[in-house]
Amino acid sequence: MILRTLILIILISMPGFAAVNPVSLQAIMQEKFNGRDLKLVKTLAENETYTRYYITYMSGSLKISGIMNVPKGKGPFPVVITAHGFVQPSYYTTGRGLKREQDYLARRGYVVIHPDYRNHNGSDKDPDNNLSLNLGYTEDVINAVYAARNSSFKFIDKEHIGLLGHSLGGGVALNMMVAKPGLVKAYVLFAPISIDYRDNFERWIGNRGHLTLEKYGPLSMREKIIATYGSPASNPKFWDNISPQTFIYNIKDPVMVHQGTADQDLPYEWIYKLRDAFKKNKKELTLYLYEGEHHEFSSSWPLVMQRSIKFFDSYLKSSGR
Repeated sequence: MILRTLILIILISMPGFAAVNPVSLQAIMQEKFNGRDLKLVKTLAENETYTRYYITYMSGSLKISGIMNVPKGKGPFPVVITAHGFVQPSYYTTGRGLKREQDYLARRGYVVIHPDYRNHNGSDKDPDNNLSLNLGYTEDVINAVYAARNSSFKFIDKEHIGLLGHSLGGGVALNMMVAKPGLVKAYVLFAPISIDYRDNFERWIGNRGHLTLEKYGPLSMREKIIATYGSPASNPKFWDNISPQTFIYNIKDPVMVHQGTADQDLPYEWIYKLRDAFKKNKKELTLYLYEGEHHEFSSSWPLVMQRSIKFFDSYLKSSGR
């Protein structure tokens, strides 16, 4: 976020440049990403199908930790990057979130890259990330794509990369698909947060406490955000510009979404807002609803994964090339 702000300050001084708020999806659209230095730091586990590594890579000026599952056998293998949902950084451990999905994908011939995000476990710290409404997480996942492409690893098929995002990670995926269309070849979303950031702000920032633990002097996080950007009512333009729904028209990549109707972490009705935005903008969306399923899925999980792997295979393996 700091790097992006400095770049934008320089660009704004150039003739003809239209200034954008550095906390916005337009800023991500304009940013030139340089994810790099993907490293296998150590082996965490090994089985008959794949090896699990602790990794690091550079996201701008920040070093990001994570894991990578590498299938055994003759590559190169297509890649799925997994973007995890919200976990308090103080409780987070490397690779947490989507572990069963990481295993499932690796056993079916995918390199799996799972970034921890900034401020999580071994990653560098960004003290402004919460105030920047977690857009730094989107930067980190975008840079994971570039780090994979810029790596020297022969087992990575650099032209066939997809993304699976759950909950908050689904929001990261939505940000990516509108801000950097064509960056990956296919998206699968599990119970994503709302495409209208106002919904997420009202539900979690202040009301349920995800981001109220951090204080800015005498102000709560909610109060500081409103003082900095204005409320959704007083400054709707800002809130439009951090909401993927405003830019759905940019999407050009295939998207599959899975949602349980008994989700207690977020209102499942938000998925209809996403569906309607895709329809309004004439964008194709494959949507599956699972009656009685919750945020993590349980009895339907095998079907969810069967549908997801078929979708990824069609775009990331030989039949989709």
